[in-house]
Amino acid sequence: MKQQLLNFLAIIGLIGTVSAQGYTTPDTGTTFTLEDLVAASPATISVSGTTYTLVDDLIISTTDTFLINSNVTLELAADIRITVFGTFNVNADSVTFTAIDPAAPYDGFRFEEFSNINIQNATIQYGGGLRVLTETFTINNCLITNNVSGVATGGVIALSRGMPQITNNTITFNQTPAISSGANSAVSPYIFNNYMEGNNQANSNRPQINMGTTRTTEPIQIIQNTIKGDRSLDMVGGIAVSNLVGGTINAIIDDNSITDNRYGLTIVGNNAFAYVRNNRIEDNDSQGSPNVGGSGISLNTSSGGMEVIASGNQIRRNLWGITVIGEASINLGDGAANVGQNVFSENGNGGITYALYNNTPNALMAMNNCWDETNAPNTLADAEAVIVHQNDMSTLGLVSFDPVDCGFLSTDDHQLKVVTMYPNPTDGQLNIADNTAFKHMTIYSLDGKLIMQKTLQIGGNSMFLDLKAGMYILELTGENAKATKKLVVK
Repeated sequence: MKQQLLNFLAIIGLIGTVSAQGYTTPDTGTTFTLEDLVAASPATISVSGTTYTLVDDLIISTTDTFLINSNVTLELAADIRITVFGTFNVNADSVTFTAIDPAAPYDGFRFEEFSNINIQNATIQYGGGLRVLTETFTINNCLITNNVSGVATGGVIALSRGMPQITNNTITFNQTPAISSGANSAVSPYIFNNYMEGNNQANSNRPQINMGTTRTTEPIQIIQNTIKGDRSLDMVGGIAVSNLVGGTINAIIDDNSITDNRYGLTIVGNNAFAYVRNNRIEDNDSQGSPNVGGSGISLNTSSGGMEVIASGNQIRRNLWGITVIGEASINLGDGAANVGQNVFSENGNGGITYALYNNTPNALMAMNNCWDETNAPNTLADAEAVIVHQNDMSTLGLVSFDPVDCGFLSTDDHQLKVVTMYPNPTDGQLNIADNTAFKHMTIYSLDGKLIMQKTLQIGGNSMFLDLKAGMYILELTGENAKATKKLVVK
C-alpha cells in the first residue's frame, strides 16, 4: 500500500511538471495552427468562436511552424510566454494578442536565435514585449501599445543581432522604449515609417529609440519615422545611437519627425559615422533644463573618430540647436559634397539663442545654412550671433559658416517637410499633422490623371482614402506653398 501511494504521488508530480512547462511542439517539421494547438493540448489553449485563450507557456520547436493566417484574437494569461525556436508566421488581415486581464500582463514573446519571425497586421498589447534574439525578424503594419517590461526589458522590441525589419508600425504608450538593442549587440535594423508616441512611460533616462553598436558594413537605417514625446515625461529622449563598448556606429538617420521629447537625436562614442538628413527636430525641451539636455542634435565622444554629415534638417525651438562635445565632429555643409541647407529657428535658453555650440577644439564646416529662420535672409553677423565657437572662446574650434543661405526656404521640398504624414505606405488611412501651410490636397495617378481632391484644415487632418493598391502622386497646395510626394497604397 505504501509503495502504491509513492507511485501515485510520483505520477501526480510528473503531471504537475508537464503542466508547469506548458506545451512544446514535437519538433517534427509540422505546421501548427491555433486549432491544431487546441487539439494537441486543450489544457494549454482553448477556443470560443474566433477567440483563443492560452493559459500556459507555449514553445515552438526548431523545425516546427506556428501559423496564424485568419483573423483571430489570442488572449494570454498572466506571466505566460510564447517562445519560438522555429518559425512564427502571423499573416492575416487582423490578429490581436492581448492579456486576458489587462491589469495582469502576459510575459511576452521570446524569439530565439535562428528562429524565423514574420508578423503582419497584428495588435500586440498588455504584454511584456518582444525579445528578438534572431537575425530573421520582420514586423510590419502592427499596433504595439500599452505593453510593460517583461521578457523584453530594454524596449518593447528588444533586438540583439542581424538586420531586422521594423516597418509601418504604430508603437505607443509602452512602459519601456519603443525599440532598443544592447550596448554591444552590433545590430543594424531597418526602422522605416513607424509612428511612435509616448513610449518609456516609466520615464527612465532612455529615449524612444535606444540603439547600441551596429554592424560594420551594414548601417542602421532610421528613416521616415515620427517620434513624438509625451511632454509629461521629462527624462525621455527621441533617438540615441551609442558606442560605449569599443564597437562601431554606422547609421543613416533621414526624414524623421522628432518632436516633444527631452532631446531630439544624440550620437555618442567614437568609431562612428552617420548621415543625418532632412529630419524635422522641434520642441525637444520637455525637461526644460539646458544643463542636462534639450539639444536638437547632440554629438559627444571623448576621443576622435566621429564623422557626422548633416544636411536639410529643420531644427526649431529646442533648448540648444546642435551641441558638439568633447572630440565630436559634424559636417553641416562644406560647399562640395554636402550642400548644407540646415534650418535653425528659436533654439535657445536663458534668453540666448544657440543654433550651434561647438564645445570642442575641432574646426567645423557649416556652409550654406539658414541660421535664423525668423530673420531671413541672414547676414554673416546674424550667423555669428547664434554660433558659439573660437570667436567666442579661444579654446574652441572655428566654425566656417560663410556663405549663409536662406534662399532655399521657399522651395517645395522645404514646405513639405513642415508637415508630418503617416503612414506611408498606407492601407487607406492617412494622417497629416502640424499643417500650417496647405489648404488643399490633390491625388493623381502616375500618368497624371486626377483621382481625388480634399480640403485640409490647419493643424491635424485624418482621413480614409478609398484607393486601389498602387503608387500615386500627392500634391499639397496653399496660398504661398506647393509640394508633392509619392503615396503608396497597399
